Amino acid sequence: MTAPAEAGPLQASVFVCVSCRRPRAEGETAGDPAMPHVEPGRSFATALAGALAEEPGIAVVPVECLAVCRRACTVAFVAPEKWTYIVGDVEGEAHVAEIATAARAYAASETGILRWADRPPAFKKGVVARVPPTAFRPERAPT
Repeated sequence: MTAPAEAGPLQASVFVCVSCRRPRAEGETAGDPAMPHVEPGRSFATALAGALAEEPGIAVVPVECLAVCRRACTVAFVAPEKWTYIVGDVEGEAHVAEIATAARAYAASETGILRWADRPPAFKKGVVARVPPTAFRPERAPT
């Protein structure tokens, strides 16, 4: 959907689930009006890509499924050697600015871990999981 600006390397990807579905609200016209559901991730991915279009190093990538179907729309913040966040219950246009803010903070962070105080409300309320980087090893053995 968006490629990072050529000014620098990729710092983060925001994967947006485009297959999440929710029932169509009465009178709602988004998407294919013949369908009994809407796929909010499709329009969210487009809007987020627009909000981050000028950001060097942040890519918005639509994906077919993040397997968090009951929390549509879902996004994942991913970068090499950083913690990954999965955030659900993202609400279209209402959360574009907040998720864009979180993406910028995530890309700028060294570890990917965002301080609670620095997380926008949609991010705070929607966190489904935080996953360590693949090379992560705990400092002490589990007991």
